[in-house]
Amino acid sequence: MKKIFLFFITLLLFLVPITSQAHKIDQSLIYLRIYEELGIEGRFEIHVNELKEQFGIDFGLHPKTEKIAPYAKEIQEYLLKHSAFSSELGEHKIIFTGEISELWLGSGNFVNFHFKLENTDIIPENLTITYSAFIDENPNHTNLLGMEYNWKAGLINNEAIISLFFTKGDTTQTLELTDRSVWKGFIGMIKQGIWHIWIGLDHILFLLALILPSVVRRRKVAIANSVSEKPKFDIWGWEPVLAFKPAFIYILKIVTFFTIAHTITLSLASFNIISLPSRVVESIIALSIGLAAYHNIRPIFKGRDWLIAFGFGLFHGFGFASVMADLGFNGEFLSLTILGFNLGVELGQVVIIMAIFPILFFMRKLKFYPKFLVWLSVVLIVISLYWFIERAFDINIRLDDYIIRKLYNIAVYLGLK
Repeated sequence: MKKIFLFFITLLLFLVPITSQAHKIDQSLIYLRIYEELGIEGRFEIHVNELKEQFGIDFGLHPKTEKIAPYAKEIQEYLLKHSAFSSELGEHKIIFTGEISELWLGSGNFVNFHFKLENTDIIPENLTITYSAFIDENPNHTNLLGMEYNWKAGLINNEAIISLFFTKGDTTQTLELTDRSVWKGFIGMIKQGIWHIWIGLDHILFLLALILPSVVRRRKVAIANSVSEKPKFDIWGWEPVLAFKPAFIYILKIVTFFTIAHTITLSLASFNIISLPSRVVESIIALSIGLAAYHNIRPIFKGRDWLIAFGFGLFHGFGFASVMADLGFNGEFLSLTILGFNLGVELGQVVIIMAIFPILFFMRKLKFYPKFLVWLSVVLIVISLYWFIERAFDINIRLDDYIIRKLYNIAVYLGLK
C-alpha cells in the first residue's frame, strides 16, 4: 500500500504547475513570437525589483497595470536605449503597442511591455540583438531571450527554453532563424497535442471513466421473488472479458469516436464557423466526466458506449480550441495545425490507455473489481460535480488548492520534492 500511495503522490505532483526556471531575480527577458504573415512580435519582461532600483519606483507586491501606466513612457525610453534588432534586411525598429501586462510568479513579479518589430513581413535568416538593460548598473545582472512562438521551428508556448544569454561584455548576440520548416512545425503540433492531453486532468478523467468498464461486460442477472415466479432480467451485473486483444481494440474504437468528435468541433471553432462561450464549454466538459462515470453504474445508452464518447467529445473539441487560442495561434498553417494537434491527442490517449488498460485487465477477475469500478466511478462523479459548480458559477471553492498544498507537503516530507 505504501508503494501505491507514493506512486499516486508522485503522479499528482506531476500535475501541479511548475514555475519556469527562466524567471529569476536579477534577470529580465525578451520573448519573441514569429508569425509568417504578421511578422515578429515580442515583449520585455522586467522584474519589479529592477524597476525599483533603476527608476526608484515601488509598484508594491502585486503591481497593477493602472499603477504602471504613468511610468510606462520613461521605462520604454530606457529599454529603447538599451536594446536593438537588426538583420540582413536592415534595422528592425521596436514599436511598443501600448499593451502592458503583469506576471506573478514564485520567483517574483514581472511587468511586461509588448512590442512589434518593423520590417519583418519577411522573416530574416538571422536576427542580431543587443540587450544591455540593467547590466551596466548591475554587473551580475543577466538578460535572456526566448522564442515563445515560432510555428515552423516547432516552438509553441515555449518559455522554459532560452535561446540567448546577455551578460556584462556580451550584450550583442545573433539568433539563427534558418532552422525552420513546415515539417518541423507539424511535428511540434503533434507534441503539443500529446502534451495537452497529458496535462488536461479533466480529459484524462473522462478517458478513465470510459476505460474502467472495458475489461468487463454487462450481463443481466435473473431474479425472482418466489420459486414459482418467472425470473426477471432487470439487474445489470458484470463478467470479465476473456481475451486481451478484443477488449483493447474495443476501447480503442470507443476513444476513436471521441477523437472524431473533438476533431469536428475543433475544426469548426478554429475556422470561426461555430463558437461557444468558454464557461459553457468548460462546465459541460466537467459534467461529461460525471455522466460517463454514471453510465458505468447505471447504463444511459445500453450497449452503445460510443455515444457517450462521441457526444461529449464534441464539447471537448471546443475546449481544445480554447487551448490553441491560448497558445497564440493566429490562423497560420491552420489545417496542418489542427491535423497535427489531433494526431498528438490521439497518440497521447493511446499511451494513457496502454498504461491503464493492462492493470485493469489484470484486476478484472478479482472479486472486488465490480465494487472498485462502481466506487471509483462515484469518486469521478464527485470530482465532476465539484468542477462543474466551480466553472458554471464562476467560483473558486479552493478545496483542490488545499489538497495540492497538502500533497506537496507530504511529498517534501517523503523526500520526493
